[in-house]
Amino acid sequence: QVQLVESGGGLVQAGGSLRLSCAASGRTFSNYAMGWFRQAPGKERDFVAAISRSGSSTYYANSVEGRCTISRDNAKNTVYLQMNSLKPEDTAVYYCAARAGIAYPTTPNGYDYWGQGTQVTVSS
Repeated sequence: QVQLVESGGGLVQAGGSLRLSCAASGRTFSNYAMGWFRQAPGKERDFVAAISRSGSSTYYANSVEGRCTISRDNAKNTVYLQMNSLKPEDTAVYYCAARAGIAYPTTPNGYDYWGQGTQVTVSS
């Protein structure tokens, strides 16, 4: 089992920044590819970003490319999502997810473990 706990969400004005964190425990963190997803009310859970086990490879959704940066610190068992130039349409609950192995899918069903989510609200 892997336990994931997100933090760092909040209310921010459009154009502002937030840094989300996801702390992992339970298994060897570096064995897991990590992803960030988000879900707005009444919508499906959408892919935001993913990072390989070592952190050497990353992948982003078109909607956040250039505005968000995913990173990880395997010594701290933590993955981050730095979000800049936030827009009202970025408002959602943000979830981190873990997947054992090399691949880092862009669909929710590709991940084995999920955190409880952290709310991000961007006001216009």
